[in-house]
Amino acid sequence: MERRAIPGSGETIPVIGCGTWQAFDVPVEASRITPLVAVVQALVDGGGSLIDSSPMYGRAEAVVGAAMAQLGVRPKCFVATKVWTRGREAGIAEMRRSMELLGVDQLDLMQIHNLLDWRTHLSTLRDWKAAGTIRYLGVTHYTASAHAELADVLRREPVDFVQINYSIEEPEAATEILPLAADKGIAVIVNRPFGGGGTVRRLAGQQLPEWAGEYGCSTWSQLLLKWVLAQPAVTCIIPGTGRAAHMTEDCAGGDPPFPDAARLRALMA
Repeated sequence: MERRAIPGSGETIPVIGCGTWQAFDVPVEASRITPLVAVVQALVDGGGSLIDSSPMYGRAEAVVGAAMAQLGVRPKCFVATKVWTRGREAGIAEMRRSMELLGVDQLDLMQIHNLLDWRTHLSTLRDWKAAGTIRYLGVTHYTASAHAELADVLRREPVDFVQINYSIEEPEAATEILPLAADKGIAVIVNRPFGGGGTVRRLAGQQLPEWAGEYGCSTWSQLLLKWVLAQPAVTCIIPGTGRAAHMTEDCAGGDPPFPDAARLRALMA
């Protein structure tokens, strides 16, 4: 799997990670988390490392923590979560709870979810980064309608990461956010690489382009991931899944080569 650099540090991370929204929101019981433990194992086995969660995702943080502990893979994982509340003290309490659920003493990345009370939390995150409690800080949003506000934050505030939606069906980030992130030296995590799943369902009955094999793609999901990774500003993609087989398939989408501009236009047509 290809690795790309976090501009602010030069550290490299694999280009495919795992999102945990919905799929990981299950009771933390052996019978319920076993398939999700297998997803984390498939991610690590496939060369990936970034696992992204949030308090907004119900029990997902606890499931991620349990899976990493059961497999003993915390050192192989780049663990990211978010703060999603208002107020400094509430934010601190929520972030401490997230670390407890994830079973970590230090977070690789803490993000301000959907820019909620971002000014307040950004001050805290800077203090936490200076203290070594977190390694990187970032901001997120999952809709194109928020890109203007997100761009304004990126222009004015030094952050390490931005997480955005970007896919064939939601390409708006290529207009402003991706070029801005590249210019400012900000790592980019892409959520919703399949447009919320609708793209894969729409294409399921269609044959892959003849040229897909030139890029090592045997499935539409791999081709869609490579479409995203053709953007050099993208650092990592976090497709969400509750199935180990899908995670293995997605990991293969992180292997070079990636489509060129002509191939990208053909897919958009």
